[in-house]
Amino acid sequence: MARKDLLDISSLDREEIDLLLDQAVPFKELFTRSVKKVPTLKGKSVLMLFYEPSTRTHSSFEVAAKRLSADVTNFDVPHSSVVKGESVRETIETLQAMRTDFIVVRHGRSGLPGMIAGMTKASVINAGDGAHAHPTQALLDAFTLKEVFPDLTGKKVLIIGDILHSRVARSTSTILKRLGVQVAYLGPGSLVPKCGPENTVRFTDYAEAMKWKPDVVYLLRVQMERQDVQYFPSLREYHKVYGVTEERLKQIDGEGLYLMHPGPVNRGVELCDGAMDYSRSLINRQVENGIAVRMAVLYWLKPAEE
Repeated sequence: MARKDLLDISSLDREEIDLLLDQAVPFKELFTRSVKKVPTLKGKSVLMLFYEPSTRTHSSFEVAAKRLSADVTNFDVPHSSVVKGESVRETIETLQAMRTDFIVVRHGRSGLPGMIAGMTKASVINAGDGAHAHPTQALLDAFTLKEVFPDLTGKKVLIIGDILHSRVARSTSTILKRLGVQVAYLGPGSLVPKCGPENTVRFTDYAEAMKWKPDVVYLLRVQMERQDVQYFPSLREYHKVYGVTEERLKQIDGEGLYLMHPGPVNRGVELCDGAMDYSRSLINRQVENGIAVRMAVLYWLKPAEE
């Protein structure tokens, strides 16, 4: 069945996930060509509707759309009627009159992309909503890991950090489990939900977590902007207890583990400076793969020709 929107990972079945990951492969191959554009979405329009700041996701979607030959419009929220009190519904009704084909939306309120999807005929792609979901980040994470481990069954991924407020943790752990990966959480007790997804191991001690023998260490950004109370003493203390310090990086290197991070990286908090140059860091590859995966998503949601 054809989909109109991509709002979360939970609503996708295994066949759809595999299809999207497979479709991203030829799009990534385009990056090595002298001409990196294809006419797949020529004549179609993509509206970027970001109510929250973004560098990687925003620029990645914009590049993806342009490489598919789509027209891209950036909705400038700070200089729009939103600051005058215009509601989301009024904004969408105004933009719908422009006959856009895709709306890529990021918002601090969980569930809002789904609400927008019900208001418009355009295909809505969730680029992150509150602490709820970030489906394209999950897809690019899975795509990146499949490049390293073609068969992910039985691999172990340790996700470290602010699990409580992380839409990345929710979406990425969901897709990885669908692909047969074992997932564990590590972080301060206050930031690791006691009732996590089924079969998710929970750690609050770094040394104990490493005894679990992960294949990949996935660091999350500490989201201070979503924390209404102080969940740990200080950022320096957090780095000492849960971050990848220079000493821990040596251990990770010695065990041949891979490093991932959705960005932006807080140096000296989640990762030491040396981790950015670590030979098995997949962080830059995640950024590159984000373009290919988002091209695959736009292609997948391409509206049927009338």
